[in-house]
Amino acid sequence: MRIASILVKDGPALGVRTPRGMVNATALDPTVGDCLRALLGRGPAALAALGRRVAEATPLPVLAETEFRYRPLVPEPGKFLCLGLNYVAHAAEATYEPPRHPVVFSRVSSGLLAHGEPLVVPTCSSQLDYEAELAVVVGRPGRHIPKERALEWVAGYTLFNDGSIRDYQKRTHQWTVGKNFDGTGPLGPELVTPDELPEGARGLRIQMRVGGELLQDASTSDMIFDVATVLADLSEAMTLQPGDVIAMGTPSGVGAARTPPRFLREGDVCEVSVEGVGILRNPVIQATPTHAEPPSPATRTGARAAE
Repeated sequence: MRIASILVKDGPALGVRTPRGMVNATALDPTVGDCLRALLGRGPAALAALGRRVAEATPLPVLAETEFRYRPLVPEPGKFLCLGLNYVAHAAEATYEPPRHPVVFSRVSSGLLAHGEPLVVPTCSSQLDYEAELAVVVGRPGRHIPKERALEWVAGYTLFNDGSIRDYQKRTHQWTVGKNFDGTGPLGPELVTPDELPEGARGLRIQMRVGGELLQDASTSDMIFDVATVLADLSEAMTLQPGDVIAMGTPSGVGAARTPPRFLREGDVCEVSVEGVGILRNPVIQATPTHAEPPSPATRTGARAAE
């Protein structure tokens, strides 16, 4: 099953992608609600019931592509945790030794974007970089999760572009500021449930294209720490909750490591793709005073009609 957070003319909703197109699951069954995090909080049975409801709908009402747009898949996750240096070749291009333990940092929800929304080059820096990543969405609460069972806690997989302002990232030993500019974190477009992918999303081709040029190309099998290892490791420290997002790191080929560096600029279009998961596409714009303002609460939660 493929689930999306969308905006329709009546406001936020949850959608289910079918072979015929996108279904407004909230309109089909209002008990579904419009929040993926809340739906996941009701447990795996709620996802299964949603799948049955869509499969049994006759007739199946399908939205035209012009009748909706995407929100960030999880607009306000309780936790958004990211892995650094999780591919050997990327660690090497960043001049680090491969880590012995997962390198973890956090992103905040104010920087998240939907599929199709613009990445923003800030006024204070020209060093906006791209990072193609597979992301994991947690499906149920867990602490001290055993590695051999950790994949049972996965609700599904999606895509993330960990837009990074490199000069701000490198100002200190902590990466938080450079990784959290507003308008730099596209997430989505859809949650793909584990039954549609290989176990642990292993062996999937992950790529980044900018303006059609292939700049990153690897396999999720190249990750140093796989999904099960990361879930088990993180849950030693904290309770993972439904709707938490874990971005699994980027392969080599980032702009900062190129000669000359290849930073994003207005007019570029970034496309993150992972085999079987989909494509996350975002244009790039230069910040203006309007773009530099933080999103309003209505925009963050999707509480406005689709244009």
